[in-house]
Amino acid sequence: MKNLRSLNKYFLKYKWRLLLGLLFVAISSKFAVMPGNVIRNILDQVQQMAATQTPREQIFAAVFKGGMLLLGLALLRGLFMFMMRQTIIVMSRHIEYDQKNEIYTHYQRLDTQFFKSNFTGDLMNRISEDVSRVRMYTGPSIMYFTSVVFLVIFCVWDMLRVDVMLTICVVAPLPLLALSIYYVNRIIFRKSTTIQAQLSALTTTAQESYSGIRVIKSFVQERNMMRFFETTSEAYRKSTLNLSLTEAFYFPAMNLFIGLSMLSTILIGGYFAINGHITTGNIAQFVIYINLLMFPISSIGMVASMTQRAGASQKRIDEFLDTSPNITTPPDAVKKQPMGDVFFDDITFTYPHTGTTALTNFTLRVRAGERVAIIGRTGSGKSTIAHLLLRMYDTTAGKLIIDGTDVKNYDLQMLREGIAYTPQEAYLFSDTIFNNIRFGRHTATDDEVKKAAQLADLDKDIASFPDGYQTMVGERGVTLSGGQKQRLVLARALLRNTGILLLDECLSAVDTQTEKTILANLQHYLPGKTTFVITHRIFTSWTFDKIIVLDNGHIAEQGTHEELMHLNGRYAKLYRHQTEIG
Repeated sequence: MKNLRSLNKYFLKYKWRLLLGLLFVAISSKFAVMPGNVIRNILDQVQQMAATQTPREQIFAAVFKGGMLLLGLALLRGLFMFMMRQTIIVMSRHIEYDQKNEIYTHYQRLDTQFFKSNFTGDLMNRISEDVSRVRMYTGPSIMYFTSVVFLVIFCVWDMLRVDVMLTICVVAPLPLLALSIYYVNRIIFRKSTTIQAQLSALTTTAQESYSGIRVIKSFVQERNMMRFFETTSEAYRKSTLNLSLTEAFYFPAMNLFIGLSMLSTILIGGYFAINGHITTGNIAQFVIYINLLMFPISSIGMVASMTQRAGASQKRIDEFLDTSPNITTPPDAVKKQPMGDVFFDDITFTYPHTGTTALTNFTLRVRAGERVAIIGRTGSGKSTIAHLLLRMYDTTAGKLIIDGTDVKNYDLQMLREGIAYTPQEAYLFSDTIFNNIRFGRHTATDDEVKKAAQLADLDKDIASFPDGYQTMVGERGVTLSGGQKQRLVLARALLRNTGILLLDECLSAVDTQTEKTILANLQHYLPGKTTFVITHRIFTSWTFDKIIVLDNGHIAEQGTHEELMHLNGRYAKLYRHQTEIG
């Protein structure tokens, strides 16, 4: 199948394991066939001895000698089967490991637009279930198929040496078997593709339910979600049962063809033996070969099914691996971290996955070390400015220039390493508080981590936990309050100690007193850093070099606090409203 050709690079990487494994398959198959000749010789020898009235002791000795030879051949076959699995199956595990790493690495390279356009459950399914099905092809399928090939070659060769006509009669049902497999395989491939898509939808539904369980419970929607999950699960169940019904055709067909071959062996072989063309030992030899081929030929259906499923899964994997990120590092990239001089030059930006224009003709100059507040209502385009600075998206029109260089010409990793960012969503990993903070800079010392926590006014909360900094925060920080999660994310950003700091609604979930403490702590941290504070409320205790009021992607007002109060526009109205409430 053409979809499986992309696996050739892995086979080439592990070619010596594969070739050695195929050699062991051939040797073990040869040792599996050799007992047929031994048993034929024993039966013919015993028959001849009985006809010449040879003493029973000699007959027993001949049978015992043949039995020991059969035992030795069985042990040798078992040894090489073990070595066969240790090469081919282990190779498939290495390929599985490499493929999962390749997919995960590719996921890391893809841009934000990709993850907004694809479901998490589907992404997880392709790196787990699809890769597992491909592994069944790179391991068991190859092993069983080559075993069938070698067994058929060795058995048919020995049969032809005995009698050509009898061999033709015995193997005559096999072409019918091949046609049946070809027909059923086409059906299996089509159904496997549908099933994998349904499994992705099922995984996505489950993942969203687990992540939003608190929302589901608070709105008492357990039954509705259960009905929705049952509907999706029922569709998947029916498809898998339908596929199982199709696959079930294989084994009765195998038994039918094997039975026909066995019947041909007994009837035609007996006729030939009566007429002296072959011996009774040859009939036993043919019966042994037919029995020997029974499981391998029966496994053709399983191998074909696994191959078809692997092809469908590999097609889904390749769809993602063939997806190129829109945001990449140019070949001649500027390899330096930004210092903080930022110029938004007549920027217009439209989100590609929704078509929403977030910024229109946005122009702003921020000198290195300046402190800028960006204020506006929800949906006014505030967070888009942070996304463009981090180059999560590229501008639709206009240029974003940092330190005199177009942001598109920066090395992507160094650009983002030079910017500390606190997103609106305080995302935490299922790890300790200490490791979540140090995620901002893995080389940070214990003292630096604790200093960042103090700046974010989180150290007192951490001290109240039984395990302190080693407290596990749970999935997405479920054990912490909203304010604690925000402060932890703030500490993570402060630990980076970069030239540019982006604070996007970083204190929206903390109380007024805690906010004042944090802002006071940051007064000694911010000098020399270009700081963008994205907020819907005004920080009255800070002095900003520029305050930008956004409205539907446009700059409605711009200036210092005094200038905007004198203007008596949107900012002044918001300031008076906030101070009155305070």
